Amino acid sequence: MTTTQFLVPVLIVGLLICCAMCLYRIANGPTAADRMVAIDILGTVVVGFVAIITAVTGKAYLLDVALVWALVSFAGTLALAKYLVGKRLNE
Repeated sequence: MTTTQFLVPVLIVGLLICCAMCLYRIANGPTAADRMVAIDILGTVVVGFVAIITAVTGKAYLLDVALVWALVSFAGTLALAKYLVGKRLNE
């Protein structure tokens, strides 16, 4: 058994647990800020899944997909944070 064959299922289980915890926090978060952080972490988990798929399949273009996903997730987090503070998005 190679290292990749051992680590991929372990990483997938870890990311699925993190995904479940984030979905719980999104559904039951006491504040909007908690929900926003959970959504941001969920975007990071998606990037992790894409990175695992890239490692397993060997298709390097998927790293570009992960990078774009991370940038869009970051921009969305900034927009939500600005909205929660009460400012307009065009300032």
